Amino acid sequence: MRKKVTVLLMAAAVILAGCSSGKGSQPASRPSETAKAEQTTAAEKETEAEDGKEAGEDKADYDEVKEADVVIVGAGGAGLSAAIAAADEGAESIIVVEKLGKTGGSLNFTSGSMSGAETIIQELDGIKDTKESYIEDILSNGAGLGDRELIEIYVDEDVDAIEWLWDHGLSEYTFSEQNGLKSVFAPEHQLYSIQRTYKPRAMDPANYKSAVHEILDKEIAGYKNITIDYYTEVTELLGNEKGQVLTAVGYNSDSKKSVCYQAKKGIIMATGGYSGNPRMMGEYAKHGDKYLVGGADSADGKGIRIMQTVGAAVDQEKLSYIPTFPMGLEYSQGKGAIGDVYMWKAGGIYVNQEGKRFINETLDEVVPRETALEEQTDAVQYNIFTDKIIEDLKAANAAFMWDYYYEPEDGMGHKLIQSAGSLGELAEIIGVPADALEETVEAYNAAVEAGGTDEFGRDFGGTLTAYSVAVNKIEGDIYYAVPIKALVVMTLGGVTVNNDMQVVDENGDAIPGLYAAGEVVGGIWGKFVSGGTGVMGPVVFGRISGRNVMNLELAEGPAVEEASFVLDKALFEKEEAAEESYDMSGIKDGIYEATVDGQNGDMTVQVAVADGKIAEVTVLSNHETENIAAPALEKVPAAIVEQNSPDVDGVTGATLTSGRIKEAVKACLEQAK
Repeated sequence: MRKKVTVLLMAAAVILAGCSSGKGSQPASRPSETAKAEQTTAAEKETEAEDGKEAGEDKADYDEVKEADVVIVGAGGAGLSAAIAAADEGAESIIVVEKLGKTGGSLNFTSGSMSGAETIIQELDGIKDTKESYIEDILSNGAGLGDRELIEIYVDEDVDAIEWLWDHGLSEYTFSEQNGLKSVFAPEHQLYSIQRTYKPRAMDPANYKSAVHEILDKEIAGYKNITIDYYTEVTELLGNEKGQVLTAVGYNSDSKKSVCYQAKKGIIMATGGYSGNPRMMGEYAKHGDKYLVGGADSADGKGIRIMQTVGAAVDQEKLSYIPTFPMGLEYSQGKGAIGDVYMWKAGGIYVNQEGKRFINETLDEVVPRETALEEQTDAVQYNIFTDKIIEDLKAANAAFMWDYYYEPEDGMGHKLIQSAGSLGELAEIIGVPADALEETVEAYNAAVEAGGTDEFGRDFGGTLTAYSVAVNKIEGDIYYAVPIKALVVMTLGGVTVNNDMQVVDENGDAIPGLYAAGEVVGGIWGKFVSGGTGVMGPVVFGRISGRNVMNLELAEGPAVEEASFVLDKALFEKEEAAEESYDMSGIKDGIYEATVDGQNGDMTVQVAVADGKIAEVTVLSNHETENIAAPALEKVPAAIVEQNSPDVDGVTGATLTSGRIKEAVKACLEQAK
């Protein structure tokens, strides 16, 4: 095991320094230059103007000051698990600070697959497994670049975490089974050597995608000493005169108030990764800025930078560890979901932007297909197929994605389908060189005729597998193309921690009072992620951090200083399209309706105009993901009425839904003119 960091015992009780209400309150320590710059957010500018002073001066005022034994930043799987663990270890007061209007974090964007070895679920299924095998599989899947000691800690604790979930309701859930077993293989990731993935279905699918999220929410509700502050984004951490990080400064976008949080025992950062920040991904991956975002926009990586300003170490190389799925369906600009057409299973091929093949499409290993797509221009591939291939995929009962997402006119991917009567015409439509596409298809068809295997290792011998249900040439009456992109749902870089989940500085020393858990921690899994660890990893390490923040002695340390490497703040600046405010002149009273494209179907909005003003906005119907879109569906219509304009701020975490509502309202107002 890695040596624990030596800590100095405090000789006296912790002095609560860092924030107080009223004019002239003193911050815990003078912010660094980077921290000063970080305070110039739009929200804080409002506070600065109100106070008549610049943020970052020695004296700073906060609208609210809150104290607790433990302050946790982020209400995802790690944050919720940490809160429960800290409460069970005796914390009298815990505040969870969440910038969205809901809990769950990335659990709102995943089916919630779990994994574990020597678990109660395997025992009931009669499957013999070992922790050692699980450890080796995780290390192998991560290209041997994971942290063995932290993985060993995870695998050992994971058994207890799954049993805790089982005892707190998981046993009552319905699981997706294989051969009558709850322990299954999960083909969306590199397969484990044995069945150790579990896929429980949420009981309330309208509000939860993950059973784990559902259970954690239910349990949290039973703790009176746990408070969740929604719509509050932490923008800064401060150190005190003892070198401890016990102060977090935030801003509540709902109340428009600044808040200073003071912890007695410690702060746990559980702010997630940066899969929602294309600019940051583009900085560390070749075509990362072109990856589809499969999770929350709020996964912006800011938490990493905030910790760097108080000394947290970050391995820059590991920031490039951004695993993708080579099967992204782009349902909205830059946003995607797993939704491959899978036509290559019946004879289709993938070509890149240059019109050339680059991989064995039927390869049963995910990682080679994943990394190959990441290297292609704009991380995009076009599935090329024909009407005959569609027929054969359907005949083999393998056309689920096509039948559900693409073929129906209201399907999420229907608008992506391009078709033509010739390859040359198809090439022009999708913007690839016609001669290259024609040569590629000619060579492929020749390989099919010859049988055997081609230069990429694709087998045309006719042996049926789950990845090859028919052998076909690319020929027919209609030629089709569908763009499929690299999709990201999680990132693997972040701050460095020790085995106790304490954040460490660049010398490897623990920063007193500061812990981290979940996706914000880097270097645990290696370059690629293993199935189920994206859910259970945050739960496990959240539990560990919650226990340790209560039980480990709070050390003293040197004065808090910024790390030598800090992420460029420009990576977190959002580009906002300049637009003129909507012209409300000339609108006539009446009731108007408009329908716009939604996430999984149309959205219809009704606008009532009275006395030349917007009197009411009602979303009559929508097909948004309910648990994600709910804050926007509630807040955006009210804001439009209040401001008598569709030009209102969207709701963080539900920006796409916000945009659709505003688009529909504008369409209604155009009718009113």
